[in-house]
Amino acid sequence: MAGVDAILQDMEAGKEIRFRDLFKVCEHYFGQSRNAGGSHYIFKMPWPGDPRVNIQNDKGRAKPYQVRQVLSAVAKLAEVSATHPSKQTTSLTGALSGRKPAKRR
Repeated sequence: MAGVDAILQDMEAGKEIRFRDLFKVCEHYFGQSRNAGGSHYIFKMPWPGDPRVNIQNDKGRAKPYQVRQVLSAVAKLAEVSATHPSKQTTSLTGALSGRKPAKRR
């Protein structure tokens, strides 16, 4: 399995992406997914609204429109991180709302 940076390059180049690679990118940038037993894996975004990330396995492949959604969300995450350089990407929800990140136990 390729690294996240290599997968992103393939995604940007328009190559066909395996679902497990797309899932790996999503977990890297957005954390653990929610799955209530259905076919969709939903990732929490550190902002309200679009782009949202909701992916599903299509016979081992990622759906092209979902790859575009993930690329858009990663780009927005980089943009938000650039405007808040002292914040870690894992605490962007707090950065966007002006709150301090919660302490981990």
